Amino acid sequence: MIGPVGIAALVALFSWWFFTGAILLIVRRADQRGPNAHGIATLLALPILPLGALGFWTTLEGSSLAQIYLGFLSALAIWGWIELAFLTGVIAGPNRNDAPKDIPEWERFIRAWGTIAYHEMLLLAALLAVLYFGWGAENTTGLWTFVILYFARISAKLNLFFGVPRINLEFLPKPLGHLPSHFKIAQLNWVFPISITALSFATVCWLDRLYSTGDLTAQIGFSLLASLSALALLEHWLMVLPLPDSKLWRWMLPAPNKKTPDLRPEDAHGL
Repeated sequence: MIGPVGIAALVALFSWWFFTGAILLIVRRADQRGPNAHGIATLLALPILPLGALGFWTTLEGSSLAQIYLGFLSALAIWGWIELAFLTGVIAGPNRNDAPKDIPEWERFIRAWGTIAYHEMLLLAALLAVLYFGWGAENTTGLWTFVILYFARISAKLNLFFGVPRINLEFLPKPLGHLPSHFKIAQLNWVFPISITALSFATVCWLDRLYSTGDLTAQIGFSLLASLSALALLEHWLMVLPLPDSKLWRWMLPAPNKKTPDLRPEDAHGL
C-alpha cells in the first residue's frame, strides 16, 4: 500500500501532467479562435497569478501538511501563468522574426534572446520576489519548487539553443512559430552533460534529505521536490531519447487547424 511519501510523489507527477495539459489545451483552443484569442485567454487566466502569490505568502510561516502542498501548488500556479503568457505570445520578446541562415553564433544568440527577453525578465523578477519573501521562512517548499522550475527551464532553453538531437514542435503555438529557426539540431552540446549532472545531483540531494529526516511532513515536502527534480531530469533526457511522451497530452487536445512541422514527432516537454 502506498504511503504518504509515495502519494506526494504521485501528486507531483499528476500536477506536472495536469498543468502542462491545461496550458496546452488553452493555447491550442486560442490558436483556433483568431488573433485576439491568445491575449483574451491570458487575461482570463490572470487571477491565477495573484492567487498563487497569495497561496505562496500564506504558507511561508507554517509547516502543516496542507501548507506544504499549498506552497508547492502555489509556486506551480505562479509558474504556470507566466508560461501561459509566453506560449500565447503575450509576454515573449521583441523579436518575432525567423533567424536568417548561416549567421554567426553570437548573432544567433542575440536574436534568440530577443525572442524570449520579456519572458526571461518576468521569470527572473518572479524568482527574485520568491527568494526575497521566502528565504529563511519556516516552509520553503514553494520557494524551492520555483527555483527548480526556473533553473531547469533555463537549462532546457540553453540546450535547445546549442543543439540537441530531438526537438518537438508538435505543440508549438502559432504566436511562437518563429522559434524553431532559433533552435539547433546537434548530436550533443557542452551544456547537456552539465544539465544532467546538476539535475541528478539535485534529485539525489532531495532524496537524501527525505530519508535522513524523521519528520513525516518534511519527508512529504522533500518527496515533492525530489519528484519535480526527477521530472526535470527526464525532460532533459527526452531531448536525446526517442520516447513518445507527447501521447500523454495529445489525446486531450483538439486537432490543430494546420499541422506544425515536427523535428521530434514523438516527444514533448512538460512544465
